[in-house]
Amino acid sequence: MTVNYQTIKTLKVSKELLNFVNDELLKDLNISPDKFWSGFDKVVHELAPKNLELLNIREDLQKKINEWHQKRKDKETDINEYKKFLLEIGYLKNEGPDFKIETENVDEEIKNIAGPQLVVPIMNARYALNAANARWMSLYDSLYGTDVIEQSEDSVSERYDPLRGEMVIKYGRDFLDKYFSLAGLSWSQITSFAVKYGKLKVLKGADIFDLADENKFVGHRGEADNPSAIILKNNNLHIEILKDSRAFAAQQDHAGISDIILESAVTTICDNEDSVAAVDDEDKIICYRNWLGLMRGNLKSKFEKEGKLFERKLNPNRSYISKEGKGLKLHGRSLLLVRNVGHLMTNSSILLKDGREIPEGILDAFITTTAALHDIKNKNNSRTGSIYIVKPKMHGPDETAFTNLIFSKVEEVLGLKKYTCKIGIMDEERRTSANLKECIRSLKNRVFFINTGFLDRTGDEMHTSMEAGPMIKKGDMKLSKWINAYENRNVDIGLNCGFSGKAQIGKGMWAMPDKMKDMMEQKTGHLKAGANCAWVPSPTAAALHALHYHEINIFDEQKKLLNRDKAKLDDLLTIPVADRPNWSVEEINKEICNSAQTLLGYVVRWIDQGVGCSKVPDINNVGLMEDRATLRISSQHLANWIHHGITTKIQVTNIMKDMAKVVDNQNRDDKNYIKMSDNLEDSIAFNTACDLIFKGKEQPSGYTEPLLHSNRIKKKSN
Repeated sequence: MTVNYQTIKTLKVSKELLNFVNDELLKDLNISPDKFWSGFDKVVHELAPKNLELLNIREDLQKKINEWHQKRKDKETDINEYKKFLLEIGYLKNEGPDFKIETENVDEEIKNIAGPQLVVPIMNARYALNAANARWMSLYDSLYGTDVIEQSEDSVSERYDPLRGEMVIKYGRDFLDKYFSLAGLSWSQITSFAVKYGKLKVLKGADIFDLADENKFVGHRGEADNPSAIILKNNNLHIEILKDSRAFAAQQDHAGISDIILESAVTTICDNEDSVAAVDDEDKIICYRNWLGLMRGNLKSKFEKEGKLFERKLNPNRSYISKEGKGLKLHGRSLLLVRNVGHLMTNSSILLKDGREIPEGILDAFITTTAALHDIKNKNNSRTGSIYIVKPKMHGPDETAFTNLIFSKVEEVLGLKKYTCKIGIMDEERRTSANLKECIRSLKNRVFFINTGFLDRTGDEMHTSMEAGPMIKKGDMKLSKWINAYENRNVDIGLNCGFSGKAQIGKGMWAMPDKMKDMMEQKTGHLKAGANCAWVPSPTAAALHALHYHEINIFDEQKKLLNRDKAKLDDLLTIPVADRPNWSVEEINKEICNSAQTLLGYVVRWIDQGVGCSKVPDINNVGLMEDRATLRISSQHLANWIHHGITTKIQVTNIMKDMAKVVDNQNRDDKNYIKMSDNLEDSIAFNTACDLIFKGKEQPSGYTEPLLHSNRIKKKSN
């Protein structure tokens, strides 16, 4: 694609990006285009060489690790010898003394409210708005529309199924009885409620009952003697019990309750990284414009559904009357964080004075922070005047320190108070997890978040130790010694660095949006592990996962975990190689088929349609939320098995061809889908997926972005 450049200072800037910055981004800010571009030009040229130096260090360390394993081929790795080597080459850093993070001006949603965290591709305005508005979600709708409530054999096919509705109401009453219990009565028996003298009074006929814990009553809406809603709070999460006689549910309810609204997605990551396919100035402007709209508070999305035109916009705050009789508000939207890209990729939207493309992470830092200046003025998002940036794919303390430098420079150029920009550390690379304490230290005045990412971390595990031997099967990774140490050390180190009550400790995504019953049974594990936020794939999943945070007080759990035996670095560094594998041909074929189908199912949408995250059916037709992290693990795993002779390039190629037909069939109802199997040789998507495997060993850190981006650009140019 041809980019129309305009020279600004010593930069060549895409004309479209230049117009966006000058006419939209800087509008209503006290920053002139000349001031912005002068500062930007100076800082980018100061930082870009350091960025490149850090990437060269990655390659140098990987080369040394490869050589170390090659010299010890077929020998069992001695952990003490291995650690000594990693220290000598600078992969491991000596740990300094204990310390506590010093991040200030952090919002309550980060410090004191534990709850679900959404991740949404910022490229899709409608999805971004849905996520921002998922702070408040209907429990009844979330139950009615998912498999949490089992389908009854007696259910009738109607617009509204009253039998299913009864099951939803019962579930809601059980929830209220568990966490908002009444003294001497079940919520299933009440006939009405009222507010008298600042207290909630619940009635069964003429008999009056109180909440067992009156402190859980927060306020109401409507008339005190017949409120339209009552607001309660448990574990710092609010709920609203609504009365609306017009609703279907209210007609089945003795008390006329129509719904229970849950405070759900407390925070949302608006993602410029793994869940988007943004490869050029056109794509980046879409991402930046949507983020700007969220920060201005005026983002809207119009769409058609079933022949009707709808418009999405940001929800207002929720007004109510406190128990003291004062008018108060609850924040109406999820606290929005923005994920920038990592240090690796460059972007053609700006060329430096030496002709190189700009490091995309530096571009993201400037544009997303500048957009957030609009929120600094109006405080519709952060009420403390902070900007929350999630930074992925950093390798070790030198790279986290570089991120600190980037945002220090951004703050200087934009005239912001130092440490306005808060940083979330994605603990998803092996060198970061092995040096997490020192990574946090380098950002101790900015860090607001650490989060584990199992898939990316596994991909990096396999790439780093590519020469150590054949990796165990993907499904066995969750049972390996290193993964348990990884998840536990993340929490141990976060707690020891004073995160509890100051910052988030997060856990990864529930990947099956259609299997909410399973999520409800399993995802409490993230809370018991000490995470005060965990990722969910949809607003509905956020509502249901919120129930777990009523069940478990995270901050109490974190106090208990402070006293447990700490996870060991030796376990973290234990390489998951298969010890003399004797897998059958059938086992190997099954593993290859699973990875090949997953790869193709994701890549074909990325390349042909520019979809960076979607629900992709697996080989068993179970819909899984896929992004680049899932792609990295599959491609690295197959590359490793080919390298160590578990399989061959010919075998994998033949399976890829078979799986292309499977994926084509799975997408047969998508009118925008382009079949691969009709012409495999000319299918850019198919050949990209093959390259990710066969060139996977040579990809920087095993990342998929270089091949995806170059081939998406090729596809867009056709």
